[in-house]
Amino acid sequence: MKFKRPLVGCYYFPNYHTTDERNAWTHGPGWNEWELVKAARPRFPGHKQPRRPVWGYTDEADPAVMEQKIAAAADHGIDYFIFDYYYYDDGPFLEHCLNDGFLRAENVDRLKFCLMWANHDWLDIHPCPRRSRPLLIPGKVTPDTFRKNCRRVIDRYFRHPSYLTLDGAPYFSIYHLEELLKSFGSVAATREALDEFRTLAVNAGFPGVHLNLVVWGNPVLPGERELSGQAEVVRRLGFDSVTSYVWIHHYDFGRRIEVPYSEVMEGYFRHWDKMIRDYPQPYFPNVTVGWDSSPRTIMSEKWEPVGYPYMGVMSDNTPENFRIALERTRDRLAELELPTFNINCWNEWTEGSMLEPEEEYGTGYLEALRTVFGAH
Repeated sequence: MKFKRPLVGCYYFPNYHTTDERNAWTHGPGWNEWELVKAARPRFPGHKQPRRPVWGYTDEADPAVMEQKIAAAADHGIDYFIFDYYYYDDGPFLEHCLNDGFLRAENVDRLKFCLMWANHDWLDIHPCPRRSRPLLIPGKVTPDTFRKNCRRVIDRYFRHPSYLTLDGAPYFSIYHLEELLKSFGSVAATREALDEFRTLAVNAGFPGVHLNLVVWGNPVLPGERELSGQAEVVRRLGFDSVTSYVWIHHYDFGRRIEVPYSEVMEGYFRHWDKMIRDYPQPYFPNVTVGWDSSPRTIMSEKWEPVGYPYMGVMSDNTPENFRIALERTRDRLAELELPTFNINCWNEWTEGSMLEPEEEYGTGYLEALRTVFGAH
């Protein structure tokens, strides 16, 4: 039987609108991350900065702007956006893009969407001092906040006809395992909270929730020293699948300023092998467009690799090399019969990983995607 074309997902980072209250409180009215994109400068000889968007410095909370994004994504083979979704003890953050832009776009039915709860600490890195990363909002939440979030997600998003489901269950991803465990204090209590989330979804008429976990790094697990490793924690928590957000979570640049795309790609494919060995759950792989977090640095501060965002960049991340990564991923997806994979990212402009048209390559990355997977 011929293998069915996998669904193509793409992460979307929603910090490019001018109406977020937290941003206004921290940076002033009207601020968004385009300001860092505009201010970026070369940090070393040959460094390609600033990057300039072909479509201009648009406001993603405008439905007309989002209609352009949806059309381009669907025309080039993307099936769904995975929105980075922020919800802290004092409520939501960076949601105007999704609520006011995407969900009000006239062509919203052309693209599915789902959420990745970005439950990490929100740091003052816009821009970031070289030696400190002040905490603005902790990723750890109370159990009551988690329940409120679950109910809100079910009522506001799962019920939308464009919400992504796998085998009928809404797909919901969680970014940071360590912060999740901190929120409940133990693996057992965290499992109970996730089971309650599933029950709430069943009571709302869904067959459950497809719970996905982003696996990255090697966090020290709080309060569970008897556990042998992260894979065992994930098994005990009952996640349905695991995935990645970006290749650099799995490949150490060390103190190098530039690392070739092909080298990082080979390192990532070795990581994929390890995920298959270590995790019984399906692993949904990632293809990364590039990496350059220098726009989040303070331009007047010394440039050296001392930790995010002062770190090396991926070099030679051309559309052609991106196409090679997509082809290798496509072939392996067919061998493993996996239903989906994801791309980093639609618009990580301040981390140098974006499919959106940029002046050097235009729509080259999108065209590479359509060449390999076709339009839908």
